[in-house]
Amino acid sequence: MVTEPNNWGRFGPDDQRGTLNLLTPAAVLAALATASTGQVISLSMPIRGATSSPAPTTVPHLRGRPLPQHFMSVDGGDYAAGTKAIGAGLRMADDALIVTHHGTTTHMDALCHMWSGESLYNGHPAARVRSYGAARCGIETVGGVVARGVLFDVPRHLGLDHLPVGFRVTGELLSEMAPDVRPGDVAVVRTGWPLVWERSPEEYWSGQPGLSGDGGRWLASRDVALVASDNAAIGGLNARQLADEDLDDDLHMIFLWRHGIHLAEMLWLEDLAGALDGTRREFVFIAAPLKIEGGTGSPINPLAIL
Repeated sequence: MVTEPNNWGRFGPDDQRGTLNLLTPAAVLAALATASTGQVISLSMPIRGATSSPAPTTVPHLRGRPLPQHFMSVDGGDYAAGTKAIGAGLRMADDALIVTHHGTTTHMDALCHMWSGESLYNGHPAARVRSYGAARCGIETVGGVVARGVLFDVPRHLGLDHLPVGFRVTGELLSEMAPDVRPGDVAVVRTGWPLVWERSPEEYWSGQPGLSGDGGRWLASRDVALVASDNAAIGGLNARQLADEDLDDDLHMIFLWRHGIHLAEMLWLEDLAGALDGTRREFVFIAAPLKIEGGTGSPINPLAIL
């Protein structure tokens, strides 16, 4: 049983959605009013190619993780029944399979992704998480997310292109940037770290900047509906691509397990940061995971509407 401040029982004993419950119809309508120009920006990394192609290695990812794979049938000799004739001179190629993994593409973590002891978020039994899926707190419980997004452009605030590898974003720094975060907001934290990949994959793999435990608690205390970032793990990583924090400060435990706050990782935030240009920080955030029953996560294509 979790003893730190948490949201267990807050939304009822059977709750599996955590702070997404704060996205009431009234909250969604208020979030939609944030848009002023109608410009739509994708916040997703691309999924490129298959194992026979070098294309996936051109997209930032954690070392050693299975790369995102996109298989397409075009000639009848690969993953499906081949192309289809659909009219005189017309052919059709079929997408047969997409395989993704945490740490390799833009995705959302479900509340069953991490836990401690014998219980998932809200006391649901962890024993129900099996190789065929989780019976509680799976990604299918998310539905869709429509909320006010708040961009924490930390590098711009500090006059940098991207944060240094060991940098940890504190609650004090977040408070300086956006003290008016409201319940139900989506906190989007830009580190700029994906820019490093273009310079050197080895440097990208040397670690990653991210939120500190204190920064995570600051956001959780503001009742955000979701936390998103352009890094691979919300919190920072060391050169072994692992978190240095103990369990008390582990960002996944703070957000997913204690507070029922879903996470979205490996976003591409450079276009959004450029469009906002430091003059504003709020926008409409929209994202929906695939309805994978019992899934610990799902690829997403988050959208920002300005």
